[in-house]
Amino acid sequence: MAKTVAKANITKETYLEWYELMLLMRRFEEKAGQMYGLQKIRGFCHLYIGQEALAAGIHSAMRKDDNLITAYRDHALAIMKGISPNAVMAELYGKATGSTKGKGGSMHYFSNEHRFFGGHGIVGGQIGLGAGIAFADQYQGNDRVTVTMFGDGAARQGMLHETFNMAMTWKLPVIFICENNGYAMGTSVARTSNVQDMSKLGAAYEMPSFNVDGMKPETVHNALLEAAERARKGEGPTYLNIMTYRYKGHSMSDPQKYRTKEEVTKYQDIDPLTTTLDTILKNKYANQKWTEEIEDKITQMVQESVDFSENSPWPEDDELYKDIYVQADYPFMKD
Repeated sequence: MAKTVAKANITKETYLEWYELMLLMRRFEEKAGQMYGLQKIRGFCHLYIGQEALAAGIHSAMRKDDNLITAYRDHALAIMKGISPNAVMAELYGKATGSTKGKGGSMHYFSNEHRFFGGHGIVGGQIGLGAGIAFADQYQGNDRVTVTMFGDGAARQGMLHETFNMAMTWKLPVIFICENNGYAMGTSVARTSNVQDMSKLGAAYEMPSFNVDGMKPETVHNALLEAAERARKGEGPTYLNIMTYRYKGHSMSDPQKYRTKEEVTKYQDIDPLTTTLDTILKNKYANQKWTEEIEDKITQMVQESVDFSENSPWPEDDELYKDIYVQADYPFMKD
């Protein structure tokens, strides 16, 4: 089902914020790729380049205290949720000043302060965790919403169906988002399922489910606003199949032989940074001087994140034994 909600009140300020945020995510990921090539960053590294409109639309539509949980393509989303570029880059470096003290690396960001609950390396595992976070908020009686994100490959996991069933039964305040970039690790949706319209996955549970254009922050913003309103009213979850595209491979080691250069070029022609900037200039929300100033500002921020990481200490050896367990303090455990 296509998403056809009425256009929300998107202002000049919204467009300017979108562009600055998307540019920060893009330049940060480009720098991360460069540092990976220089072997400053080790292990796995999954870049978000091309999918920035999705993150920007979520940012403008959701409250700061709402929760977000995602898979391992998470650097840009961590920045979107408010974690500083310094802490995000330092985590990529494995330094003690990283968002998870250098212990999580590229795949496992976390910040309770920013309501960002990962970064998860287990494909689809975060789907059930997201519903659990939403259940906790429902139990506590607040009106937070949890955004639970996963890729089109993870949508094939059994965890999705069990979680969808429970979320609808209990009317949990959760928004399920499939970041559908078409290829999972490297196999197209058409080769992995007879159901190519992935919005249909919610039909068996009578969950409101929609297709959304993920190359435009406007459409993502509108879809999230409606889904969040439904969740805060106690009407339960929404499933959004948000169609997007990654311009880079699944990871830094991906030769990308499963798609053509022509296909990549077609999607680069609708690059969300370019189309958003075109809207800004066309409507005279800002001028060329502003774009140059923003570019300089972002370039400096990203370079500062690299300098910060280079000069940060490695974790001490005894950190290996810390942050493994935590003493919980639940109201029902008290006398």
